[in-house]
Amino acid sequence: MSKQRKDPFANLILDQEEQLLEEALERGEYEEDPQFEETKKMLEEAAARYLELNTTKPITIRIKQLDLIRIKAKAAAKNMPYQTLISSLIHQYAKSQSTR
Repeated sequence: MSKQRKDPFANLILDQEEQLLEEALERGEYEEDPQFEETKKMLEEAAARYLELNTTKPITIRIKQLDLIRIKAKAAAKNMPYQTLISSLIHQYAKSQSTR
């Protein structure tokens, strides 16, 4: 009993954009990158840096008890965890132009 391999792309349905790309490839409109390995390495490094910059990092801070109570109350009013509110406030401050 022999198993026949099925072509996974035999009944593939392409959307309009994918079909345009497929047709352009068939017409030879794209060329190979002569420095493919270097470009690939550069893009992999950029992706790794992007992922690293967008990961979260746990920190420990000391704040006054009253401030924490107020933050928790405001977070509860917004129906969100207080850590998320604190993270949001830090993010807003970090991306703002002002240092005040």
